[in-house]
Amino acid sequence: MILLEPNSFVLEHTLLERFNSDKPEVVDITLVDFDNVVYHLQSSAEQRTLLTLSVEMKYFKEAVEYGAHDILKREYGAYLVPSSNPQYQVALQFDLEKLPADKAELAKHVSMLKRNVLASSFYRAFEYWESQQEGAGPLMATHYRDNEAIYVQAQQDRVTVIFSTLFKEEVDRVLGKVFLQEFVDARRQASIQNAPQVVYSSREAPMEIRHLPGLRQDESAGYVSFVLFPRHFADLEARENTISQIQLFRDYLHYHIKCAKAYMHSRMRARVKEFLKVINRAKPDRTTGTSEKRTATGRYFRPQFRHSNSPTQQQQQQVEGDW
Repeated sequence: MILLEPNSFVLEHTLLERFNSDKPEVVDITLVDFDNVVYHLQSSAEQRTLLTLSVEMKYFKEAVEYGAHDILKREYGAYLVPSSNPQYQVALQFDLEKLPADKAELAKHVSMLKRNVLASSFYRAFEYWESQQEGAGPLMATHYRDNEAIYVQAQQDRVTVIFSTLFKEEVDRVLGKVFLQEFVDARRQASIQNAPQVVYSSREAPMEIRHLPGLRQDESAGYVSFVLFPRHFADLEARENTISQIQLFRDYLHYHIKCAKAYMHSRMRARVKEFLKVINRAKPDRTTGTSEKRTATGRYFRPQFRHSNSPTQQQQQQVEGDW
């Protein structure tokens, strides 16, 4: 089992290589992350010491409504620049000659950009809970994938997070249902009673989002609801950890589905090989007159075969014997 990190490891590694390079080079690298996020790292031949990172997020407009710009200014204010390409929504520029002493920490912090933008709706929901307003807060939807979304809504005593996911194959739907049911059953154990409550429903959407138009109500659609209580986000450290972990839920779910399918396929192939061995051992040993065999002592011998003669041949042999 792999451990997914909330940051982009390939982006962190690429940035750290450029930050530690003694001789700046012309760079034009495109990286792809989960949820169809694209990173474009570029530097020109005229200004090799200026490294520009452009990011494309299809859900950025929705995240801006929940305060993504404020988060970017707070986290990356010194490096934010206007994007020159309309394809990319966020752009950061680094002067390789004026980097801080801890370059590894900077690369790690920049690689958390996708996580920080996607966390905007969570921060807004937690702020609403802290205000202690009556009634439920606004329902915030982030369509981070095609036909899939994250819905976040705050209430006085909890915050509800709903994932809508699609299972394109029948096998994926069956395995996904088994895994998600295990989430529900595992919470009954005393050791993880503090975990968020998990509710899974297929086809029918939860009550919080049932009024929204365009929801899929077929067999391929599944909805997973997490109920976060104050113990999961009241403390600042717990809040950051909850946001980072819950964002990886969809990736972990489909990763385990693919691993389960690969394991079952490997077991089926192994079983077929065993069946073929049994069939090959069941074939009769067709020995011929010229075939050689070994005795118990290891010596070779050639078996002698006696063929029965017909009555006419026996009479002929008897007459020849009389002569």
